[in-house]
Amino acid sequence: MYYSLNRGNFEQKRNSMKTNTIGLDKKLAGHTAKKLNELLANYQQLYQNLRGFHWNIRGEKFFELHLKFEELYTDVNLKIDEIAERILALDGIPYHTFSAYQKNSTIRETSDLSKGEEILKVLVADYKTLLVLERAILKLAFKSGDDGTDTLLTDYITQHEKTIWMLNAALG
Repeated sequence: MYYSLNRGNFEQKRNSMKTNTIGLDKKLAGHTAKKLNELLANYQQLYQNLRGFHWNIRGEKFFELHLKFEELYTDVNLKIDEIAERILALDGIPYHTFSAYQKNSTIRETSDLSKGEEILKVLVADYKTLLVLERAILKLAFKSGDDGTDTLLTDYITQHEKTIWMLNAALG
């Protein structure tokens, strides 16, 4: 009996060394957390760009686009928090400095734009960048049985596909 109790504890310890606090394989969850940090960096850069677009929009569509950019940056801000919390759930550490965001983002800082059409074109490209990264992370999450990340990103992808369609429709 002593042997079987110790053996059970040993098996439990061995299994816990391979999985994180939510029961996912540590190595696979680490890869997912790393990619989510890249996504987080891109969202942070998109957020900053959207704030600038909101503040600096000029012209005929000012009222419409000013409100739309506020809606978009508010949504992005919520997603930033969700992504950071998901990284933490995977036992990762979310990026939290501007230098880390700039270093790891493929979305680039955009400044000195005030015309609606120019801004909308930039946003279409930025949302496409997010889609590519989200789809790659979704594949990784699926392979590792990470249903939480899978669900999170499936919802984001659906929403971003619609956003891209709407931005393109606004461009004509």
